[in-house]
Amino acid sequence: MKTTLRTDITIQAICEGFVYNELEGRGLFGLSGKLTIQPEYQRNYIYADGKKDVAVIESILKGYPIGLIYFNTVAPDQFEVLDGQQRITSFGRFVTNKFAIKDENGMEQYFGGLAKDKQEKILQTKLLIYECEGTESEIKEWFRTINIAGVPLNSQELLNAVYSGPFVTLAKEEFSNTQNSNIMKWSAYVSGSANRQEFLERALDWVSKGNIGDYMSRHRYDDNINELKTYFNTVIEWVSGIFKDVESEMRGLEWGRLYETYKKQPYDPNKISEQLRALYADPYVKNRKGVFEYILGGSVITNLLDVRVFDEATKRTSYSRQTDEAKTKDESNCPLCAIGHDANKTRIYTLNEMDADHVTAWSKGGTTDITNCQLLCKTHNRAKGNR
Repeated sequence: MKTTLRTDITIQAICEGFVYNELEGRGLFGLSGKLTIQPEYQRNYIYADGKKDVAVIESILKGYPIGLIYFNTVAPDQFEVLDGQQRITSFGRFVTNKFAIKDENGMEQYFGGLAKDKQEKILQTKLLIYECEGTESEIKEWFRTINIAGVPLNSQELLNAVYSGPFVTLAKEEFSNTQNSNIMKWSAYVSGSANRQEFLERALDWVSKGNIGDYMSRHRYDDNINELKTYFNTVIEWVSGIFKDVESEMRGLEWGRLYETYKKQPYDPNKISEQLRALYADPYVKNRKGVFEYILGGSVITNLLDVRVFDEATKRTSYSRQTDEAKTKDESNCPLCAIGHDANKTRIYTLNEMDADHVTAWSKGGTTDITNCQLLCKTHNRAKGNR
């Protein structure tokens, strides 16, 4: 890959012809139309938070270095940003009065309201830019190694770079657009940010059954994302159709896997709602995130709920009671050993050799308190737990 250092390009030149898409949160063009600021392999603009974008402008005014910027030469006098699009978009947005910074008196000032000398300082700041020329594989391999202003690329942003093309373009328009009216509904079940490609990553994960890279490679040049959209929306509709109540613990669950596992099972949403409310009200259920798969699976996999175990005081009290009673009867303090016929029939176990167990299983209505506690030897308790 060939590189050439440029030190003659100013922020004013970069911002000539700057275009910013508010709906998609993208800096599009600059340098009088010669520069594509956000090619498809680039992440979305994530500096619009009133902190990072402001810090870029304040650094310029203070004369701080803002780091190297890399352009990829795609044709004579035509470039795309290889690294630096967050900073460049921040320049352009500020110069076009899209956000304000605070002056020395704490007053917010847009570019148009700054003193002329400050405006000139920003506009005449020269940038350190490397123009790079190379094959697609060379450019993208270099892109993969770059950390942008201390914010490393996440896995989906890297995959978008590697498999850029019409499929990624369409997929980002659907799943990475913060103005998409479906984002609110999706957010009930999917955690993350559209800007950081996390909705897109989840959609791809579900449709590909976890093989995102392979799926993107096979569909890279597709001119539609019908399968991706249909599958994602099918999963979302399936979840929202079964669970009438939307709970915060639903966010981020493996709904794609759960859909594939349980999609053929019939469910009554009204009964599901009753079960959900009962489990949420149960003080012994420690893991509410496990409640949904527990219900979908027929309410049999109790370890999904992390049901509260007996505390040490309860264990010791139950152990002392059982042991005292066992010694008076000359039998084992493990109730199951006591009714057996081997050498352990009269064995007295230490507390460390026993586990606390529900007499009546929690799944059958048994409580986790001393009235429902018994100690079993570890062998019998584990055997009972496996049935």
